[in-house]
Parts: sequence; structure tokens; C-alpha cells
Amino acid sequence: MKFIDNHGITDPMINLAIEEYILQNFGEKDTYLLFYINKPSIIIGRNQNTIEEINTDYVEENNIKVVRRLSGGGAVYHDEQNLNFSFITKDDGESFHNFAKFLKPVIEVLNELGVPAELQGRNDVVVDGRKISGNAMFSTRGRMFSHGTLMLDSEIENVVKALKVKKEKIESKGIKSIRSRVANISEFLDEKITMEEFKERILKHVFQVEDVNDVPRYELTEEDWENIHKISEERYQKWEWNYGKSPAFNVQASHKFPSGLLDVRFDVKKGIIENCKIYGDFFGLGEIKDLENKLIGVRHEKQAIEEALENVDVEHYLGRITKEDLINLLY
Repeated sequence: MKFIDNHGITDPMINLAIEEYILQNFGEKDTYLLFYINKPSIIIGRNQNTIEEINTDYVEENNIKVVRRLSGGGAVYHDEQNLNFSFITKDDGESFHNFAKFLKPVIEVLNELGVPAELQGRNDVVVDGRKISGNAMFSTRGRMFSHGTLMLDSEIENVVKALKVKKEKIESKGIKSIRSRVANISEFLDEKITMEEFKERILKHVFQVEDVNDVPRYELTEEDWENIHKISEERYQKWEWNYGKSPAFNVQASHKFPSGLLDVRFDVKKGIIENCKIYGDFFGLGEIKDLENKLIGVRHEKQAIEEALENVDVEHYLGRITKEDLINLLY
């Protein structure tokens, strides 16, 4: 096994591209371990509907990047106090779904640090029933990776605000419920450690060395980096992947404004608004069909909707219901 250093890059659109590049090109014989830390971002599971998973207002106000990964599973919040690890290897037919195999050395390190961590369910590492690590896998063309998070000292408040948590996952809504379900590793440490110390402890244990400088490494070449940036540009930087890849879904949103009821219904396919219909008891002068047509074919994202309505006198169609009111209802 060899360690791959990402040189401190914190852009999730690059880090996920590094992981994919290694998956596509390495791992026939060796197993590789990759660490990466992302600046505040939400990483969406491959099959998730992005809009359903994020608090769009909070994400936009705080400039949080939203990026879809290759693996399945749920949405997770990353920041500079969350360590992501990825074991990239050959898919031998026995390792996929075997989370225990890849999490064993990680849990051992946590135990050595006095953290009574254990694997629970399919893919979570928990302490006293509280989740400190979520994990997922992806396999293609005989190769696979098993990757996960390790929340050393993340901002739980931001986790709460950035993600929408379904009632099916947490019966009781609200911040208290989410806080009680997740935890930082630092909460269980007798003595605090830095992120660098944490990484070193894992590396020394995984590679069974006394000095972190003795860890066998693969250095990414200039050609490797060129290919990584190409993958990032063609996949992870594209709205079509991060949002447009979401499954088709229907939206019905309504609100009773002082000047009347506004009820908007539309379909979203490949991230594009289709079949938009606007109903209500508002008093407008314009033909509502003209306003509906302005929205059909537009990306289901706030900026695109704003641009589509930029030169439209919305109140001409909806009476005293403003353009901002309509946009907030649409997105």
C-alpha cells in the first residue's frame, strides 16, 4: 500500500477528481490511501436529489460548495476539521460492502486515542450511539474505493444548518435532534490533538511505521495533475453533474400572501423546469401562460430563475405578489 499526498488542496472539486483519477488509473496491484480535507462543502451521494438534501438559502449565503460524488449514500457536510480518507484498491469480489475491512485500522487508532469507537449498522462509526464517521463505496471496471469522513472537530452548528435531515432519519425535527445524533471525535479525547497529529497517528498505524517519513508514497506527477484537473472540469465543476444529475422530481409550492394565494407546480428533469403551472386567486393583468413560459426550460437554480425573470414585470401577472416572492416559492 502507498500513501498519496494531495498537497493540502481543500477544493472538493479537485479532491474528488484526485480520487476518481487514482481509481481509474491505479490499484491493479497496490492499494492506495488518500487523505483530503475540504473547505466548507456539502458532498451529495450519487443517487440523491441535491435540492432535497441542502438548505439552499444557507448554502448560498455562506458560499458552501455543493458537489456530487461517485459513491452512493447520504449527503455529508465537510469543513477543515473533518478528515476524509479513501482506500483505493482492486475489487477482488470480496471487499465491496465489507466496510469492516477498511475501517478496522481507523477504529483501532481511535481506540488507541481512548475513543471507544465501533462500527454500527452498514457503514457508520459511532461512539456511545453518536456518529463520528460515515462511509461509502464505489466500484467500476475491477477497481473500487472505500472512503469515509472523520469528524475531528467540525462545526456541528453548520452541519445542522446546511443539511436537510428527513423525518424518516430523525423522527423529531430540529437542531437538538441532529446534534444528539452526530459528534466530534474531540468530544471523547482526554487531550486535544491537531489535525496533523491525527493524520500522522493514522498513517503510522496503517503502514506500521514509527516515523511518518517512512510511509511509502506515490507522488503525483505533472501529467497526473493535468488529468486530475481535466476530470474536475468535465465532471465536478459542472452544474449538470452536481445538480442536473438529480432524479426527476415534482414541485408544488404555495403561499397565502396578503394580496392573494399563489400556487406553483412544475416538474424538474435533469435539473430543468418543465410543465410549469401557476394557480391562485391573485389579481393580475397579464396572461399567466406568458409568465409560465418564461420559466419552462430554465435550470432549477436561483440564479438561473432570477436571470429568466430579470426583465419580467412579475407584478403585471401576479398583482401585488413580487418577483422576490415568486422566486422564493420556486426555489
